[in-house]
Order: sequence, then C-alpha cells, then structure tokens
Amino acid sequence: MIALGNDHAGYELKERIKKHLEEKNIEYTDYGSFDTESVDYPIYAAKAAHAVADGKAEFGILCCGTGIGVSIAANKVKGIRAACCYDEFSAEMSKIHNNANMICLGARTTDTERALRLVDIFLSAEAAHEERHLRRIKMLEDIENGLL
Repeated sequence: MIALGNDHAGYELKERIKKHLEEKNIEYTDYGSFDTESVDYPIYAAKAAHAVADGKAEFGILCCGTGIGVSIAANKVKGIRAACCYDEFSAEMSKIHNNANMICLGARTTDTERALRLVDIFLSAEAAHEERHLRRIKMLEDIENGLL
C-alpha cells in the first residue's frame, strides 16, 4: 500500500502517478488534496506521512511544486525518512543507502515521465543491509529520539 499526498501544485502529478500505480496493480490511498485550489501542503504531507509511520502504508509519495516543502513536513513525523528526489540516482540511493520510506517530487521541477521513472526506481530499490548503512539509519533514529 502506498500513501499519496499533495498540495495544489502537485495535484496533477499525483493524479498521473495514481494512474501509473493502477496500471501496475499497486494499491494506494490518496490523502489529498483533491484539486488545484490553493491549500497548505503540511496538512496533506502529514496525513500521508502518518499513514506510513503508523503502518497503514509501506511507502509514501508526496508531490508539491518543488518536493521540498512536503519533504520537510513529512520528516517532522517520527519514523519518516522522506527524500526529495530529482533524478534517477537520488531516487535509488535514497532507498538503498537511507532506507527512505517516502519519495517527494516536484511537479514544477520534474517532468511527468521522469517522475514516473523515479517512482518506479524508488519502489523497486531495496535498502542495503550492510552494517554501515544500518548504523547510519540507527543514528537518524537516535536524532529523532533526542539521543544524538
């Protein structure tokens, strides 16, 4: 299950991602927003991020104008590692090295076809199990818990 979220700027890209996921028979829940009327991105990023953090979704995909705002908002939720990705390498490495559980995309900075490739790369990549990567993920959790 994938949690989707967006603001007004990311609405059309999210709608295209939904069709892409449907074509691949990947289930999702859409946490909004649901049109192009101006909204506050933290509300929708938080809804999707909480779904991932609470285990209702395995991963999340967030869209806004740049991907930056939704990534900042999502990363405020405990247990979230949201990565703002603009190219294939960052989408892959965010999962492999950082075990990211949300990808954030910019509708005004990334064309639709590339965004769909980034989604595919992110969803198919596997987190590395090497000790150095696991150690670093643990450090991120320690920061989150005020231990580092």
